[in-house]
Amino acid sequence: MRLISKYGWIRTLHVATLRAKAFMRAPWAGGVVLLACVVAAMLLANLPATKIYYRHLLETELSVMVHSPTGVIDWIFPRGMNVEKLINDGLMVVFFFAVGLEIKREVVRGQLSSFRQAILPVVAAAGGMIAPAVVFTLFNHGTPAASGWGIPTATDIAFAVGILSMLERRIPVSLKIFLMALAVADDLGAILVIAFFYGGEVRLGCLVLALAIMLGVYAMKRLGEKRMAFYLVPAVAVWSLFYYSGVHSTISGVAMALLIPMEPRYGREYFVRKMRRLKGCFDGIETAGTDFPDEAQRACLRRVGGLSTEAVGMSDRLEHALAPYVTFLVMPIFALANAGVVIESAAYFDIFHRAPGTGAVGMGVFFGLLAGKPLGIFLASWCAVRTGLAAMPEGATWRMLLAVACLGGIGFTMSLFVDSLAFSDPGLVDRGKIAILMGSAAAAAVGSLLIVLFGKKRIR
Repeated sequence: MRLISKYGWIRTLHVATLRAKAFMRAPWAGGVVLLACVVAAMLLANLPATKIYYRHLLETELSVMVHSPTGVIDWIFPRGMNVEKLINDGLMVVFFFAVGLEIKREVVRGQLSSFRQAILPVVAAAGGMIAPAVVFTLFNHGTPAASGWGIPTATDIAFAVGILSMLERRIPVSLKIFLMALAVADDLGAILVIAFFYGGEVRLGCLVLALAIMLGVYAMKRLGEKRMAFYLVPAVAVWSLFYYSGVHSTISGVAMALLIPMEPRYGREYFVRKMRRLKGCFDGIETAGTDFPDEAQRACLRRVGGLSTEAVGMSDRLEHALAPYVTFLVMPIFALANAGVVIESAAYFDIFHRAPGTGAVGMGVFFGLLAGKPLGIFLASWCAVRTGLAAMPEGATWRMLLAVACLGGIGFTMSLFVDSLAFSDPGLVDRGKIAILMGSAAAAAVGSLLIVLFGKKRIR
């Protein structure tokens, strides 16, 4: 009876593990986890039993201090760091590093690798950034909130592609590819906006030293260096220098990602030749006992594993390795730390309020995401196709493209990040967060409804 009970427990655990792996492979899984973290953050920030601990945890200082008894040695790194800044300035570097790897892959050999492939999503992304910035500025020109124009310019790829994947039977595959390429180009635009408009006072000494290290890494790359440590160790040093330079430290992640080599250490001919030799070596090993693998076989298998690893480019290996951690760890933690808005009263949800002293942050963000983003994407695409600059995605109609463009108004992750950089007033930051959540939810609902109405159900 005990054996049967134990077997049942093991089988239940095995089934649960398989279901968890299947869930993590689903394209919509990241969006579901993010949504759950948003709800959790709002509860933690507002429930009487948790709100004090939630805020105090985010404000807890985290630094390494070296201090001698007489004060001759007094070293703290990084200065001014707390849990919230560690997430936004440290952990999010991993997110931006992964985004940089994705952008590089798409530019080198993906949907942005040729002019014909890239021009429509790039033009659409540009329109989808300019229009919401204009909408926000119309509501907030001349007010302290005017600096938040970059908040509604970004698209959250996890939510947008996740929703599109759930409804993919109603639209052609070409439109899903279009949205993914648009989101990649959009991420690049958002990175440039952060770098040029939302940095602090630039300290040239730190920036010059960081650029010197990156030039050294580039030289190593040109000389053919393919070992990972020679890129990741300098990446930590570059992040430290960017942190103190005044240029936002997350940009260092993108910069270093673009320097990671895509070419594998071993080419096809070398790999095939060495694998044949190793197979012959493995087959020729005589095993005295029944254990597999024995010591000689393990040594051979380790050489096979190392050869297989180095036959894949470093950029591809890093992107594949980081993807689950970014989707299910980095972004959820960011959401937990940034989506928790303390709701003092129901007036916080009145995003259509305009105050003479602070402007209309809520309206600027909400209508920027819900109206500005889709119209910018749609009108830019229409102009590109009508002028012959680009071709319409295969099998798509203008109504379908408008429906997909509405999903571009989901600006969650990057919008929250820009919101935290744009304002120094906590009240403006919180109102921006509420508007981002409401605007993204409205864009998701409108886009999903239009896809259901305008899409054509396909048989698999």
